[in-house]
Amino acid sequence: MIAQVSNYTQSVDNTFIIVTGICVFFLLLITVLLVFFSIRYNKKRNPKALNIHGSTKLEVIWTIIPTLIVLYIFWIGWVDYKELANAPKDSMVIQATASMWQWKFTYSNGKVADTLYVPVNQNIKMKLNATDVDHSFYIPAFRIKRDAMPNTNNSTWFNAEKLGSYTLFCAEYCGLNHSKMITKLKVVSKEDFNNWLNK
Repeated sequence: MIAQVSNYTQSVDNTFIIVTGICVFFLLLITVLLVFFSIRYNKKRNPKALNIHGSTKLEVIWTIIPTLIVLYIFWIGWVDYKELANAPKDSMVIQATASMWQWKFTYSNGKVADTLYVPVNQNIKMKLNATDVDHSFYIPAFRIKRDAMPNTNNSTWFNAEKLGSYTLFCAEYCGLNHSKMITKLKVVSKEDFNNWLNK
């Protein structure tokens, strides 16, 4: 079990497990039926082709069930997305500026850093923009990915629930050194954060 390091970790993992489970179930079902029908209705057992008439009931069933499953997948994804899009009003705001090939983080007091420092158990709203091409703010451990684009004000938010150092990088191909556009998110105690911020 992966440790809960942000407020999104569990809900995103649960959604992923549900969708993967549905896909695996139907993969196995279709594979088993394919093998069964290939053996049951092969040419040796059925040398003469038979006319098969359609079944309205069956067609209605295999239309309604997949539609309901897809709507359910959409709904659980929408619930997570809606939460991710609306930061709480008490959030600390940090400006993240992406450029080839680096991140710059600006805090409310004007302090600028190339490493993102945040206090533990604090709602953090990231305002995202880019100076040149499309980039993507991605923290895998937190299950957060949001595009940072020129002339567009995107934002996301999170609450880091565990102290530590986490990888933060660009998940949108942005040029030759895209793979080097990597930095760290440091989650520290509130006291350590205030000391760092005001240093």
